[in-house]
Amino acid sequence: MSWQTILAIGSGGFLGAVLRAYLNGVISHKLPHDLPYGTLGVNLIGSFIMGTLIAYFMYTTILSVHMKSFLTTGVLGALTTYSTFAIESFLLLKGGSFGLAALNIGLNSIGTIVMAGSGYLLVHSLVKSQ
Repeated sequence: MSWQTILAIGSGGFLGAVLRAYLNGVISHKLPHDLPYGTLGVNLIGSFIMGTLIAYFMYTTILSVHMKSFLTTGVLGALTTYSTFAIESFLLLKGGSFGLAALNIGLNSIGTIVMAGSGYLLVHSLVKSQ
């Protein structure tokens, strides 16, 4: 891996981590706290953006490999929060909130796949319609 790729991923990771903290805070402030909606929100948003970018990359060569790494591995890798999702789900289970834990696991697991696919299919259909 080149130093340019490492720098791209690292700087993207910085931006993604700051964006995650900000979005998580905004979402958590606006919605009830029974379910960790902030984590769910950043996971769904990040998954949708990942789907759109991967589809976009299939149709264009305008971005360098470094910019692609910056956006996907860097920004989106730091934005989405699997480890946070895992500990929040564990704490819900540990606290006896089995229904909320199942809802959290289901929404994050299925929701992120649906959002990634939605973003991918959106870009694919837009490109095909041109």
